[in-house]
Amino acid sequence: MFIYNVTIKVHSSIWEQWLQWLQQEHVPEVLATGCFSEARVLRMLETDDSEGPTFTVQYSAESKAAYNQYIEQHAGLMRQQSFDKWGDKFIAFRSLMQVVN
Repeated sequence: MFIYNVTIKVHSSIWEQWLQWLQQEHVPEVLATGCFSEARVLRMLETDDSEGPTFTVQYSAESKAAYNQYIEQHAGLMRQQSFDKWGDKFIAFRSLMQVVN
């Protein structure tokens, strides 16, 4: 099992609308690619929220091949849709992790 983790710092002026969009539109679209079996959204605690909250989205992939398929075929479009809608009101970084137990 692999976890594709996206950590996002969202500007305080949009975070509520952004979270609604994330949960109702973006995550379902990512799951609809068929590359991930599930996703969960988490809010980070004990971080500096002075400019806005930080969230993580963890997508579960059954194999590295499924993750690679997402990156090669879908990630560019999904990222562009985020920038088209929210501009520079968020910062995201991504990491891949393998479940070991």
